[in-house]
Formats: sequence, C-alpha cells, structure tokens
Amino acid sequence: MLLNQAESLLLVSLAAAILPSLSRLLRLPAPVMEILFGIILGKSFLHVQFSGEWIQFLAHLGFLLLMFHAGMEIDFGMLLKQSRRQLSFQLLIFGATLGLSFLFTLFLKSGTFMALVLTTTSLGLVMPTIKELGIQKSPFGQSILIAASLADFLTLFAITFFILWRDYGLGWHFILPLPLFIGFGILLWAGRLWAWWNPERAERFIGSQDTEELGVRLSLALLFLFVALSELVRLEPVLGAFLGGCVLSFVFREKGQLESKISALGFGFLIPIFFINVGVEFDLTNVLRPGQLHFTLELLMLALLVKLVPSLIFTLQRIPLKDAMKAGILLSARLSLIMAAAEIGLREGLISQTMKDSIVLLAVLTCFLGPTLFKLLQPTEAGRRDGDT
Repeated sequence: MLLNQAESLLLVSLAAAILPSLSRLLRLPAPVMEILFGIILGKSFLHVQFSGEWIQFLAHLGFLLLMFHAGMEIDFGMLLKQSRRQLSFQLLIFGATLGLSFLFTLFLKSGTFMALVLTTTSLGLVMPTIKELGIQKSPFGQSILIAASLADFLTLFAITFFILWRDYGLGWHFILPLPLFIGFGILLWAGRLWAWWNPERAERFIGSQDTEELGVRLSLALLFLFVALSELVRLEPVLGAFLGGCVLSFVFREKGQLESKISALGFGFLIPIFFINVGVEFDLTNVLRPGQLHFTLELLMLALLVKLVPSLIFTLQRIPLKDAMKAGILLSARLSLIMAAAEIGLREGLISQTMKDSIVLLAVLTCFLGPTLFKLLQPTEAGRRDGDT
C-alpha cells in the first residue's frame, strides 16, 4: 500500500505522539515500541510505503539529532576527574571488549566491521537506568558510566578510521579528518574559555531566562556546522553530529535545561520518525531464514559475552563479582551507535541488508533486555538504605 506524502506525514506524526504512552503501558522502551510499530507497518507485515522525500528527510535529521544528543551525554567533567590509573583501567576494559569482538567475528566469519559493531554500547540507555536507580554518584555507577562513555566515543572514531583505511589504505588520506578535529579542538578551548569569563551569559544560554531560545539555536547551528565540516572532508556526518554534541557538553557543564530542550525537539518528534523508519525498512523474512536466524542468535549471544567477560575486570577495582556481571548486562544494551554503525555499514557496502536487519533485531532485544535485567538485579539506592535500617 502506497501512502502519499500528506498521509505519510499524518500517520507518522500521530504514531510519534501516541507510541510513548503505549510504551509506558506495556513497559517497553519507547524506541523499541517505535521500531516495532515500523516493523508492523513496513516490509514485514502491512507493506506500507511512504511516497515523497519528507519522511526520509525527517528520519535522517532525527538520526543526526540522535547522534548529537549522544555526544551531549558524554560527561567530560566526570572523565577529567579520573586519575590516569582509573582511565587506564577503563581503557583496558574497552580494549578487552574490542579484542574479544575481533575473536568472535572470526568465529562468525563476518569481518572486521562487525567487531566494531559488537563493541558498541548505548550511553543513552545506560545513563537513565543508572539515574532511575539512584546510583549515578556511587563508585559502581560512575564506573559503568565511564565505561559506556568511552565505548561510545572510541567506537565511533574506530569506525571512521576503519572506513578511511578501507577506502584509501594507510596514506595521506588519514589526515582528512584533521580540519574537523582542529575545529573541534578550537571550539572546545574557545567555548570553555568564553563560558569561564562570561558565566552570566553562559547561564542565560542554558537557563530558563533564555526566552529567545538562543541555546537551542546555538545547538542546532553547532550540529549543522560539524555535519557540514564532516561532509567537506568526506567523513560520516554522524561523526560531525556526535562531535558537535561533545562540544556543547564540554562547554556547558550544567546543561540540564538546554539538554531537556534539545531532547524535546529530538525525542518529541524527529528521533521517533527515525526509529519508525528503521522498522519500516526492516524485513523480518530476512532474519527468519533458517541460516540467518541461527546467525542472529549467535550474534546476540556473542554481543552479550563481549560485554560480560571484560566486565570481570571490574573486580580488580574491588567491585564484587555479582556487580561486575550486572555492569556487563547493562553495558550490553545497544541503541543509537549500533543503529549508526548499521546505517554506515550498509551504505559503505560493508554489510548486506540481511545483516543490517539482524543488527536491528539485536538492538531491539538488547535495548529491552539489558536495562530490564539490570533493574531486576540491582536494588535502588533508596531501597538499599531502607534495607540497611
């Protein structure tokens, strides 16, 4: 069934408005509900097709906003407070995850790119789960947040340089990202210096007194600036969007109100369109083929193992084994970055549509299982205090 552009916009807009309430009723993460709605709507069941370019444009814009928001979630204040020993410890966990992913992809015979896909996590799922349980300031919660932040940050860079190496080899093309990174560094330094010398103006940008929404305007300008720079130096726009969010996070440490406004714009409308569109393009028959279903189940098992096994290293920080395993379960949750990796991999010819569908199914399952199991196993901070009394 082919819907015209007006019908497509109406249907997707209504779905974006209604699905969050339905997800709360069913106790499912909203992105999972939106992807499932798209799956029912699209190639897998009803075969609805959207005509025109509006849905694709809004979905792509939502995708960029999702990665921009992922960059905003990086807490540089928390990272800079860590000692060299603590950061080295966290890098060891990331390195173990990456190394184990490479070993498992040899077993799957699926190539280097899939190792990077398995290394991903989702800070956007980890952070709200930690905050909901009230353990974000505990040593255990901080360790999980740092591990998720580094996994998001380093994996996206690894994917970028892997594509450069595949396309051009080890040559001068590796300096292509230099203008982007120089611009990133200059804005980090200049923005932080400006915020330091102009605290009242900085507060106005991110506070409730920003009646002209200058903070939102600045954020969107920053997003498109870095996306444009990425396009100019032939890098993935998602990297630019992510770096733009990182700049905002670094400059404005107390960015709660501004972040909520960006979330309202993104998660209120544009990002749900992206997730619905992911579901529409998902073809369940690709995954249900006997050979591919076996591959997807293996992929799910290995995606859990590459997080669970390295998490045992947390015990060296005097974290109990049970808590280390719980950390691995939560870190196995994947969403924004794995979706970005799947989109990039398909566009670059690194994975097939069938493999992308397996990755989408993996994201849906881990997005639900990781936080749910962690909440079941981890008592809230309030509950723990009540138990102590």
